[in-house]
Amino acid sequence: MAEETNITLVNDGKVLGHTEVNPSVLEVIAGIAASEIDGVIKMQSSIGNQVSELFGHVEHGKGVKVSMNDDVIIFDVYVYLEYGVSVPKVSLKLQEHIKSQISAMTDLTVAEINIHVEGIVPQKADQQLDPNNLFGDDEEEKGE
Repeated sequence: MAEETNITLVNDGKVLGHTEVNPSVLEVIAGIAASEIDGVIKMQSSIGNQVSELFGHVEHGKGVKVSMNDDVIIFDVYVYLEYGVSVPKVSLKLQEHIKSQISAMTDLTVAEINIHVEGIVPQKADQQLDPNNLFGDDEEEKGE
């Protein structure tokens, strides 16, 4: 969950006012960027996120925490990776892509992007269901 203090974007003096960005916006940007990386299966979510998803609401900022320390922005990203991927390579791609997207969309400088691999998800085996034998009863009867 993002802190409640908005982040003021630096302007070049040509604009008439200032722009503030809520840290939850940065969480959404980082969450979408993370989900675009091959090897990332899903982001860590809370019980509240899971209940919201049951009702069709997708939370793009889940699995991302933004914190500010002395005008330094720190991201903590919690992911589940696909079995068989190189964890260091995927983590580096995550850091580079998130940093790139945050910089391109907000002109903010990111100090740290910490990747927390919460788990590895095995690939699902393709199972063919026989509509005439949904419970596998025929195989057991033949074996007896």
